[in-house]
Amino acid sequence: MKLHDDPSLRERVTPERVTAGLDQSHLDWLEEEAIFILRETVAAFERPALLFSGGKDSCVVLRLAEKAFKTKGADGEYKGRLPFPLLHVDTGHNFPEVIEFRDRRVAEMGERLVVGHLEDSIKRGTVRLSHPLESRNGHQTVALLEAIEEHRFDVLMGGARRDEEKARAKERIFSHRDSFGQWQPKEQRPELWTLFNTRIKPGEHMRAFPISNWTELDVWLYIAREKIPLPNLYYAHDRQVIRRKGLLVPLTEVTPPEAGEVVETAEVRFRTVGDMTCTCPVESPAANATEIVAETLKVTVSERGATRMDDRTSDASMERRKKEGYF
Repeated sequence: MKLHDDPSLRERVTPERVTAGLDQSHLDWLEEEAIFILRETVAAFERPALLFSGGKDSCVVLRLAEKAFKTKGADGEYKGRLPFPLLHVDTGHNFPEVIEFRDRRVAEMGERLVVGHLEDSIKRGTVRLSHPLESRNGHQTVALLEAIEEHRFDVLMGGARRDEEKARAKERIFSHRDSFGQWQPKEQRPELWTLFNTRIKPGEHMRAFPISNWTELDVWLYIAREKIPLPNLYYAHDRQVIRRKGLLVPLTEVTPPEAGEVVETAEVRFRTVGDMTCTCPVESPAANATEIVAETLKVTVSERGATRMDDRTSDASMERRKKEGYF
């Protein structure tokens, strides 16, 4: 009999035992690097903002920002306020659980939240939808650039990582955007010996990625270690879904079933969250961060590749959107 066929051995191999055997010392280095980048960003620019959607990556960056700019009290809570506002672009098709978590978390921390509403861009006529249920994910670029112009932000800090997608792997830690908010991959600035060129001309701005060198596994290890709160849809729950093109499409008012499709209830969790029209869950029983760490050790497809319909339109879909100003 093979060892993995022994039920008694399988029972003893728990997620807790798997994660306990992992060397997590690299998290301290990644944390130190991210805090350094955050402090360098705030020192180099006049009007920074931190992108906060309520997603797991932005929650990690928010915790890192607390460590960089706040004082930790005896009760374990971080005291003081961040020296910049939080910014979120609301497409109007975000998951209600995420918006509720975003507002609650910001209120608990006492921080300032700036929200750019895509609905306002539609009313102004700067965004035009081909039909009401069209995915708004790509259109949020317009609302983002309008928010940058309105509030005169000169740098946005966010949780994009190089392991997420091919186009994001081309990013530098400091990503220059021209006066139109556009990104040119061939004009990325060299970043040798952690020396950053942060100079910009009037009308230009930067995007800064403190966790650029992190992986999905690093993020979940850090969430587990720091006990970072997240929206509950990141963990296993029952949800009505539709199987479509190899993905599980969540049943919502903006993603109804098509002719001939069957709605079923499955135990799922989300690896990433975004616009409801293009973000899909995966089947999973993982109910906490430790179990997700154990599960992430086995995955072979990136979180965007496994869950995002908008990235499947073409291999260059993300790079095209980023050139237009997408985060």
